[in-house]
Amino acid sequence: MQANKYFQMAALCAALGTSAIANAALVHNQNVTGNVIMGTGITNGGWTINQTGNMELALRAKVRYDVTTGNPTNVFNADGSGLFNHAAGNPGGAIAGRARWNFEWSVNTDVSGIGGAKLSAYNFVLGVDSNAGVGTTFSSYSLGGTPPVAGAPYTHSFGNNSTAQSGGTTAASAAAFATLLGTSSLMQNSTNMEFVDDGILFASDFNPNIDGNYSFFLEAYNVAGGFVGRTDITVIVGRGATVPEPGTLALAGLALAGLGFARRRRA
Repeated sequence: MQANKYFQMAALCAALGTSAIANAALVHNQNVTGNVIMGTGITNGGWTINQTGNMELALRAKVRYDVTTGNPTNVFNADGSGLFNHAAGNPGGAIAGRARWNFEWSVNTDVSGIGGAKLSAYNFVLGVDSNAGVGTTFSSYSLGGTPPVAGAPYTHSFGNNSTAQSGGTTAASAAAFATLLGTSSLMQNSTNMEFVDDGILFASDFNPNIDGNYSFFLEAYNVAGGFVGRTDITVIVGRGATVPEPGTLALAGLALAGLGFARRRRA
Protein backbone atom coordinates (compact mmCIF):
# COMPACT_ATOMS: atom_id res chain seq x y z
CA MET A 1 0.00 0.00 0.00
CA GLN A 2 1.33 3.43 -0.89
CA ALA A 3 0.34 5.94 1.79
CA ASN A 4 1.68 9.09 3.38
CA LYS A 5 2.87 8.44 6.94
CA TYR A 6 0.48 11.14 8.09
CA PHE A 7 -2.45 9.31 6.49
CA GLN A 8 -1.31 6.06 8.08
CA MET A 9 -1.20 7.73 11.49
CA ALA A 10 -4.60 9.32 10.86
CA ALA A 11 -6.07 5.89 10.14
CA LEU A 12 -4.53 4.51 13.32
CA CYS A 13 -5.79 7.44 15.37
CA ALA A 14 -9.27 7.02 13.93
CA ALA A 15 -9.26 3.36 14.96
CA LEU A 16 -8.11 4.34 18.45
CA GLY A 17 -10.70 7.08 18.82
CA THR A 18 -8.17 9.91 18.70
CA SER A 19 -7.44 12.60 16.11
CA ALA A 20 -4.46 13.67 14.02
CA ILE A 21 -3.85 17.30 13.22
CA ALA A 22 -2.66 18.27 9.74
CA ASN A 23 -0.68 21.37 8.89
CA ALA A 24 -3.49 23.34 7.22
CA ALA A 25 -1.07 26.06 6.09
CA LEU A 26 0.63 23.82 3.51
CA VAL A 27 0.03 24.17 -0.23
CA HIS A 28 1.26 21.59 -2.73
CA ASN A 29 2.67 21.37 -6.24
CA GLN A 30 3.52 25.07 -6.21
CA ASN A 31 6.37 27.28 -7.39
CA VAL A 32 8.59 28.91 -4.80
CA THR A 33 8.84 32.70 -4.90
CA GLY A 34 11.53 33.78 -7.32
CA ASN A 35 13.54 31.05 -9.05
CA VAL A 36 15.23 27.78 -8.26
CA ILE A 37 18.72 29.18 -7.94
CA MET A 38 20.71 26.01 -7.23
CA GLY A 39 22.43 23.66 -9.67
CA THR A 40 22.08 23.86 -13.42
CA GLY A 41 18.81 23.61 -15.32
CA ILE A 42 16.70 22.85 -12.25
CA THR A 43 13.16 24.13 -12.78
CA ASN A 44 10.55 25.42 -10.38
CA GLY A 45 7.41 23.51 -9.38
CA GLY A 46 6.35 20.53 -7.31
CA TRP A 47 7.05 22.20 -3.96
CA THR A 48 5.11 21.67 -0.74
CA ILE A 49 5.14 25.16 0.81
CA ASN A 50 4.35 26.81 4.11
CA GLN A 51 4.16 30.60 3.90
CA THR A 52 3.89 32.37 7.23
CA GLY A 53 3.97 36.15 6.89
CA ASN A 54 7.05 36.98 4.84
CA MET A 55 8.64 33.54 5.44
CA GLU A 56 8.44 30.74 2.86
CA LEU A 57 9.57 27.17 3.60
CA ALA A 58 9.46 24.55 0.84
CA LEU A 59 10.34 20.87 0.32
CA ARG A 60 10.08 18.47 -2.61
CA ALA A 61 11.69 15.27 -3.99
CA LYS A 62 12.83 14.58 -7.55
CA VAL A 63 14.45 11.97 -9.77
CA ARG A 64 18.14 12.82 -9.37
CA TYR A 65 19.57 10.01 -11.53
CA ASP A 66 17.64 9.07 -14.65
CA VAL A 67 17.47 5.29 -15.00
CA THR A 68 18.76 5.40 -18.60
CA THR A 69 21.15 8.35 -18.75
CA GLY A 70 22.04 8.86 -15.09
CA ASN A 71 21.49 12.59 -15.58
CA PRO A 72 19.50 14.91 -13.28
CA THR A 73 15.84 15.39 -14.16
CA ASN A 74 12.96 17.72 -13.26
CA VAL A 75 10.58 14.83 -12.52
CA PHE A 76 8.98 15.25 -9.09
CA ASN A 77 6.23 12.59 -9.03
CA ALA A 78 4.17 14.66 -6.58
CA ASP A 79 0.56 13.67 -5.88
CA GLY A 80 -0.67 17.04 -4.60
CA SER A 81 -0.76 16.19 -0.88
CA GLY A 82 2.91 16.38 0.07
CA LEU A 83 3.49 12.80 -1.04
CA PHE A 84 6.19 11.94 -3.59
CA ASN A 85 6.59 8.54 -5.25
CA HIS A 86 10.02 7.39 -6.44
CA ALA A 87 11.54 4.12 -7.56
CA ALA A 88 13.92 2.15 -5.40
CA GLY A 89 17.40 1.54 -6.77
CA ASN A 90 20.76 3.23 -7.14
CA PRO A 91 22.79 4.83 -9.95
CA GLY A 92 25.46 2.11 -9.80
CA GLY A 93 29.21 2.42 -10.05
CA ALA A 94 31.07 4.46 -7.48
CA ILE A 95 27.82 6.06 -6.27
CA ALA A 96 25.82 2.85 -5.83
CA GLY A 97 25.07 3.83 -2.23
CA ARG A 98 22.94 6.78 -3.35
CA ALA A 99 19.22 6.80 -4.02
CA ARG A 100 18.00 7.66 -7.51
CA TRP A 101 15.99 10.47 -5.88
CA ASN A 102 17.00 13.61 -3.98
CA PHE A 103 15.04 15.74 -1.55
CA GLU A 104 15.30 19.50 -2.06
CA TRP A 105 14.58 22.45 0.22
CA SER A 106 14.15 26.20 -0.12
CA VAL A 107 13.88 28.98 2.47
CA ASN A 108 12.95 32.59 1.73
CA THR A 109 12.86 35.22 4.48
CA ASP A 110 11.56 38.05 2.26
CA VAL A 111 8.76 36.76 0.04
CA SER A 112 7.45 40.30 -0.63
CA GLY A 113 10.89 41.55 -1.61
CA ILE A 114 10.48 44.64 0.55
CA GLY A 115 10.70 43.23 4.08
CA GLY A 116 14.46 43.19 4.20
CA ALA A 117 14.87 40.24 6.61
CA LYS A 118 17.99 38.16 5.97
CA LEU A 119 18.63 34.48 6.56
CA SER A 120 20.86 35.19 9.56
CA ALA A 121 17.82 36.46 11.49
CA TYR A 122 16.48 32.88 11.70
CA ASN A 123 17.51 29.32 12.37
CA PHE A 124 16.37 26.68 9.88
CA VAL A 125 16.19 23.04 10.96
CA LEU A 126 16.03 20.17 8.47
CA GLY A 127 14.68 16.85 9.75
CA VAL A 128 15.53 13.61 7.94
CA ASP A 129 13.74 10.32 8.65
CA SER A 130 16.01 7.24 8.66
CA ASN A 131 13.18 4.76 9.32
CA ALA A 132 12.05 2.99 6.15
CA GLY A 133 8.96 1.66 7.94
CA VAL A 134 5.66 3.39 8.64
CA GLY A 135 7.07 5.06 11.75
CA THR A 136 9.51 7.99 11.77
CA THR A 137 12.97 8.29 13.30
CA PHE A 138 14.08 11.87 12.76
CA SER A 139 17.58 13.30 12.96
CA SER A 140 17.97 17.02 12.30
CA TYR A 141 20.55 19.74 11.78
CA SER A 142 20.67 23.50 11.32
CA LEU A 143 20.96 24.64 7.71
CA GLY A 144 22.81 27.73 8.83
CA GLY A 145 25.23 25.92 11.13
CA THR A 146 28.11 23.52 10.70
CA PRO A 147 27.40 20.89 8.01
CA PRO A 148 26.79 17.38 9.37
CA VAL A 149 29.85 16.12 7.47
CA ALA A 150 33.02 17.43 9.11
CA GLY A 151 34.96 19.62 6.67
CA ALA A 152 32.27 19.36 4.00
CA PRO A 153 31.94 22.21 1.51
CA TYR A 154 29.16 24.70 2.05
CA THR A 155 27.10 23.88 -1.01
CA HIS A 156 23.94 25.87 -0.28
CA SER A 157 22.98 28.34 -3.04
CA PHE A 158 22.25 31.91 -1.90
CA GLY A 159 20.40 34.80 -3.49
CA ASN A 160 17.13 36.72 -3.38
CA ASN A 161 13.89 37.02 -5.35
CA SER A 162 15.65 38.55 -8.34
CA THR A 163 18.42 35.93 -8.61
CA ALA A 164 18.26 34.15 -11.97
CA GLN A 165 17.53 30.44 -12.36
CA SER A 166 20.65 28.44 -11.40
CA GLY A 167 22.30 31.76 -10.54
CA GLY A 168 22.81 31.27 -6.81
CA THR A 169 26.10 31.96 -5.04
CA THR A 170 27.88 29.25 -3.03
CA ALA A 171 30.42 29.83 -0.29
CA ALA A 172 34.04 28.76 -0.56
CA SER A 173 34.73 29.09 3.17
CA ALA A 174 33.02 29.28 6.55
CA ALA A 175 33.57 33.05 6.59
CA ALA A 176 31.95 33.45 3.17
CA PHE A 177 29.07 31.24 4.29
CA ALA A 178 28.41 33.49 7.29
CA THR A 179 28.56 36.59 5.07
CA LEU A 180 26.01 35.13 2.64
CA LEU A 181 23.65 34.28 5.51
CA GLY A 182 23.78 37.94 6.50
CA THR A 183 23.26 39.38 3.03
CA SER A 184 20.82 36.92 1.39
CA SER A 185 17.13 36.17 1.82
CA LEU A 186 16.91 33.00 -0.30
CA MET A 187 18.77 29.72 0.31
CA GLN A 188 18.34 26.32 -1.42
CA ASN A 189 19.97 22.94 -1.79
CA SER A 190 19.44 19.40 -3.11
CA THR A 191 20.44 16.45 -0.92
CA ASN A 192 20.68 12.68 -1.23
CA MET A 193 20.07 10.35 1.71
CA GLU A 194 23.55 8.91 1.18
CA PHE A 195 25.06 12.30 2.10
CA VAL A 196 23.87 12.11 5.71
CA ASP A 197 23.73 8.39 6.56
CA ASP A 198 25.99 5.82 8.23
CA GLY A 199 26.91 7.70 11.38
CA ILE A 200 27.00 11.18 9.84
CA LEU A 201 23.51 12.40 10.71
CA PHE A 202 21.97 9.09 11.79
CA ALA A 203 23.58 5.79 12.74
CA SER A 204 22.08 3.42 10.17
CA ASP A 205 23.39 2.88 6.65
CA PHE A 206 20.73 4.00 4.15
CA ASN A 207 19.80 1.28 1.66
CA PRO A 208 18.53 2.77 -1.64
CA ASN A 209 17.33 -0.59 -2.94
CA ILE A 210 14.52 -1.33 -0.48
CA ASP A 211 10.91 -0.19 -0.49
CA GLY A 212 10.00 2.25 2.25
CA ASN A 213 8.58 5.55 3.46
CA TYR A 214 10.80 8.51 4.38
CA SER A 215 9.50 11.77 5.84
CA PHE A 216 11.19 15.17 5.96
CA PHE A 217 10.45 18.45 7.72
CA LEU A 218 11.81 21.97 7.48
CA GLU A 219 11.25 24.39 10.36
CA ALA A 220 12.11 28.04 10.98
CA TYR A 221 12.77 29.72 14.33
CA ASN A 222 13.50 33.37 15.12
CA VAL A 223 16.63 34.44 17.01
CA ALA A 224 14.75 34.17 20.32
CA GLY A 225 13.94 30.53 19.58
CA GLY A 226 10.29 31.19 18.73
CA PHE A 227 8.68 28.85 16.22
CA VAL A 228 7.82 30.52 12.87
CA GLY A 229 6.67 27.77 10.50
CA ARG A 230 7.09 24.24 9.20
CA THR A 231 6.63 22.23 6.01
CA ASP A 232 6.60 18.42 5.64
CA ILE A 233 6.77 15.84 2.86
CA THR A 234 6.88 12.04 2.64
CA VAL A 235 8.70 10.07 -0.06
CA ILE A 236 7.28 6.65 -0.91
CA VAL A 237 10.06 4.48 -2.35
CA GLY A 238 9.08 1.54 -4.51
CA ARG A 239 5.91 -0.05 -3.12
CA GLY A 240 6.28 1.75 0.19
CA ALA A 241 6.37 0.32 3.69
CA THR A 242 3.89 -2.23 4.96
CA VAL A 243 1.08 -0.64 6.98
CA PRO A 244 -1.17 -2.29 9.59
CA GLU A 245 -4.09 -4.24 8.14
CA PRO A 246 -7.62 -2.99 9.01
CA GLY A 247 -8.09 -5.98 11.32
CA THR A 248 -5.00 -5.00 13.30
CA LEU A 249 -6.29 -1.45 13.70
CA ALA A 250 -9.69 -2.76 14.83
CA LEU A 251 -8.05 -4.97 17.44
CA ALA A 252 -6.09 -2.00 18.75
CA GLY A 253 -9.35 -0.07 19.08
CA LEU A 254 -10.99 -2.97 20.94
CA ALA A 255 -8.01 -3.19 23.28
CA LEU A 256 -8.33 0.49 24.22
CA ALA A 257 -12.08 0.11 24.61
CA GLY A 258 -11.44 -2.78 27.01
CA LEU A 259 -9.04 -0.66 29.03
CA GLY A 260 -11.65 2.08 29.26
CA PHE A 261 -14.27 -0.43 30.48
CA ALA A 262 -11.88 -1.80 33.11
CA ARG A 263 -11.20 1.71 34.41
CA ARG A 264 -14.94 2.39 34.72
CA ARG A 265 -15.42 -0.84 36.69
CA ARG A 266 -12.62 0.07 39.11
CA ALA A 267 -14.15 3.52 39.51
